[in-house]
Amino acid sequence: MSHGVITVATVAELLDALAEPDAPVLVRGRLEQVPSVVLPPGRRLAGADPAAALVFTDGADGICLTRDNRLEGLRLETSAATARAVYNDTTRESLGTVELSDLSTLGRVEILARDAVRSGRVVVDSLDIEAADARDCRPRPQGYNVEVRQGAFTLYNQQADPETLITCDLVGLTAGREGAPVRGSGIFVSGTEGGGRVTGGRLHTGAVHSDGGIPAGVPGEITGGVFVVRARFTEVVNHGPVTTHGPNDMVLDLWGEVGTWTANAPITSHGPSGIGFVNFGTVKRLTVTAPIETFGVGARGFNIYDGTVEAAEFDRIVTHADAAVGIQISKPFGTLTVRRGIETHGGSGESLVKGEIKVLAAVALSLKPGARGTGIRVGGGITAHGRGVPAVELLGEVGTLTVSGGVTSLGITAE
Repeated sequence: MSHGVITVATVAELLDALAEPDAPVLVRGRLEQVPSVVLPPGRRLAGADPAAALVFTDGADGICLTRDNRLEGLRLETSAATARAVYNDTTRESLGTVELSDLSTLGRVEILARDAVRSGRVVVDSLDIEAADARDCRPRPQGYNVEVRQGAFTLYNQQADPETLITCDLVGLTAGREGAPVRGSGIFVSGTEGGGRVTGGRLHTGAVHSDGGIPAGVPGEITGGVFVVRARFTEVVNHGPVTTHGPNDMVLDLWGEVGTWTANAPITSHGPSGIGFVNFGTVKRLTVTAPIETFGVGARGFNIYDGTVEAAEFDRIVTHADAAVGIQISKPFGTLTVRRGIETHGGSGESLVKGEIKVLAAVALSLKPGARGTGIRVGGGITAHGRGVPAVELLGEVGTLTVSGGVTSLGITAE
């Protein structure tokens, strides 16, 4: 029986070391042609130097976690973006505590509570998913007439029993590259409606680049750059830019509950019907300190379509296409502040709304029936450039509306 650290530099040494009970295993250098590895309960696998990497055989998944495992300081490469660089054994009743620290991957990271798994804790501290493809992963959460594609990073409690609980603390997650986004959602955390729960203190992300790969004109599917589906977090922070590229790719999306959600870098959507921040859940305080900007037809800046946001504060919101509303709210909310203006550049067109294609005008600020808020304050003006498009549409209720910088409907003024 060995209790000391075992350092390995070949595939054979790695497999032999994992057969030893209890001993932590350190990987030195880059190991090629590694078969899929099961990490026994309680075991730690870490890199011994900055070059430490496991390159898995063609078609193979990477490391299977069992219980109370730690992966640290490694690069993990699968041969296909659809493969799992890290996943878990779902025949175990509990994950215990699994820790992922200072990892980079080519391939998905997937932690699921299904089959036997009923509990566990997931701790992530610095995980960079360079490439991944989750477009074909099932099941997909459903609601609001759409289903959500899973992500490059997926933490998903699929159990029907609401007594099942996965807790988590997720910090330093990044996905994709500029010009090479991950496919499917980027960062995806979900429980099951009426069933298994996921709760966490922190969800902190760096840069996320995603393209969901949804065919144009398909209204029943969506993705998110960062998507909190049916989960609860104390705080979500986007430290890096979050950018989506495809149809129906939301940038930030919430169906769950968050205490505070803060985005400190640009929020950008390039695809049609890709919303900057869309809310169907509950947020006590939403703060976006950098611009939200969208470029696709029907790609709105900020929506509250269900649930509520008690206080929302934005830097600036700009959209560049037909049907791309700046802010659209149809449910009760608290206060809303925009510091440097709302501006739209399009006319009327088609956009995805709750799974249905509807015709919208690119109104800068739109309160629909059902919207009811305490106050709205906008600095830097409210401007709509599109022909025949009003800058403001007030069909809901708001206690006070204060605008500095003017309200300008340039497409109407010019007629």
